[in-house]
Amino acid sequence: MPAKNPTSGSLFIVVAPSGAGKSTLVNALLQQEPDIKLSISYTTRAPRPGEEHGRHYYFTSVDDFLQRQADGEFLEWAEVHGNYYGTSRLMIADQITNGTDVLLEIDWQGAQQVKKQFSNAVGVFILPPSIAALEERLKKRGQDEPHVITRRILAAGGEIAHSPEFEYVIINQEFAVTLSELTAIVKAARCRFPQQAARNAYLFTQLGIHAAS
Repeated sequence: MPAKNPTSGSLFIVVAPSGAGKSTLVNALLQQEPDIKLSISYTTRAPRPGEEHGRHYYFTSVDDFLQRQADGEFLEWAEVHGNYYGTSRLMIADQITNGTDVLLEIDWQGAQQVKKQFSNAVGVFILPPSIAALEERLKKRGQDEPHVITRRILAAGGEIAHSPEFEYVIINQEFAVTLSELTAIVKAARCRFPQQAARNAYLFTQLGIHAAS
């Protein structure tokens, strides 16, 4: 069932095809908005250079992941490019209930699952300025073999087709502008009535403000 109790924290879902610059944008947002906590996902893929267990992901085996999934531990999970990814349900619920803004950097399948349980989550889809630009970014990143890049480009069209399911869509053409737009979405979400009412319960009571029934 979707979460219905008022919470002072907001849940943000950021989705993009591989190479659209999602991680770079999210990292920049977290630097200037330290009150937002990045949800750390479980994954079965191997760590990339510089990635640390418990900081970037919880790296685990396929058997361990599938057991956690069977036990109902994940808020969402999905298989992406041959690897499994999943998000802890309890961690998300505890943090937003206690007033912490949480950001999920996941794929569109995971976003659909999250929305079923947290209907007030704010969805943001990051688009590349073109498929050619997407391919160029993947090549410059230098983390994938050519056949993997080809697979990611082919998958991008199907991923982008789900962008209409999100409240906000940002085109990542100029980084500074894109970051400014993402920041504006975060600030606007914090001003939604349920979040303000939960954060300022005493003031709202003094002013005689009540949520619409």
